[in-house]
Amino acid sequence: MNLPVPPMLLITDRTMVRGALTAALNRAFQGGCRWVMVREKDMSPDERMTLVESILRIAKPYEAKILVNSDMNAAEIAHGVHLPQGQSCSNARATLGPDKMIGVSAHTIGEAGAAASAGADYATISPIFPTKSKPGYGPPLNLDGLQKIVKRVPIPLIALGGVTGATVLSCRRAGVAGVAVMGTIMRANDPAMPVCDILKQWYAGDEDDA
Repeated sequence: MNLPVPPMLLITDRTMVRGALTAALNRAFQGGCRWVMVREKDMSPDERMTLVESILRIAKPYEAKILVNSDMNAAEIAHGVHLPQGQSCSNARATLGPDKMIGVSAHTIGEAGAAASAGADYATISPIFPTKSKPGYGPPLNLDGLQKIVKRVPIPLIALGGVTGATVLSCRRAGVAGVAVMGTIMRANDPAMPVCDILKQWYAGDEDDA
């Protein structure tokens, strides 16, 4: 399954947002984001379902893809699910079918390889750099560690953790298929601005491929 284009995965955290999450996402879509993971684990299932329905309505004009972290019921109405470590990829595939996207969180080459073997469409690999969203989380893999994992894992890997406009091009040069971002966009006064910056830097890598 192909990744959304552009391959920047925006992970939500409504506690960081200045105002309503839906308004922030609308600005992110206007800035060029086309891929979102709804990660609101403290919500009740009913609250999360209502939120996902609202986000899907906002996303539709942009043809953006919406995944839900962990919640299989909400994932059934969205475009797929993102699984933490310990949640079965094969069970998710049996529930959601072949047309939904399934991603897995990984932090080591073993976890990323297991995600590939289990049939995941992609895996996030983290943390690449120190991150304000999860202080003390790590140790960071850094670019050398990221590159080693990319070379040995056959599915698309998405760099997560400390990714900003200043680091996205170096991640692309390390071989990842995309990047995932949370705090840089969620905390922004105008989420469209960091989205534009990150995508500009990502596509600067097209010159390397030319």
